[in-house]
Amino acid sequence: MGVGSGRFAQALGVPYGLDPSMELLKLAKRRGIRGVLGRAETLPFKSSSFDLVLMVVSVCFFEEPLRAFEVAHRVLKNDGYLVLGLVLLDSPWADFYKEKAKKGHPIYSHARFYSFRELSSILAQAGLRIEKVFTTPFEEPQDQEPMRNQDIRDGFWREGGFFCVSAKKIN
Repeated sequence: MGVGSGRFAQALGVPYGLDPSMELLKLAKRRGIRGVLGRAETLPFKSSSFDLVLMVVSVCFFEEPLRAFEVAHRVLKNDGYLVLGLVLLDSPWADFYKEKAKKGHPIYSHARFYSFRELSSILAQAGLRIEKVFTTPFEEPQDQEPMRNQDIRDGFWREGGFFCVSAKKIN
């Protein structure tokens, strides 16, 4: 959900994805990703269709994240997983991106970041239980240089910048 240009999907070997932007889906197609035009809040897929739903750097752009998670729950098979990759409000990286938004950044000016507590609550409301969290990177926020610290820590670490959350469908 929110495949965008397909950069992450290609790197992760994900064969197809959904996005509301036809222009971004065209870029994804060039990366070998089969795109579906649509929104996370109204997925055009049958119930219990997928073992896994992946949302990387997209939750902060959803108009209705609870609805998106409820729809993800619907399309997941029993014992399926929703995997999120996101920046959380608790992180210094969210402050970095919010500062860019204040300066009129064309992407981050549309982002809304959620705290880990808010995210946990919304997932629970949608029938999803967090099972695993990983945090990385642990360095000053910036977007010019390659990351030096490749450390990935198990659990939620407030000083990290990016979080991977695995949530299981509760039947």
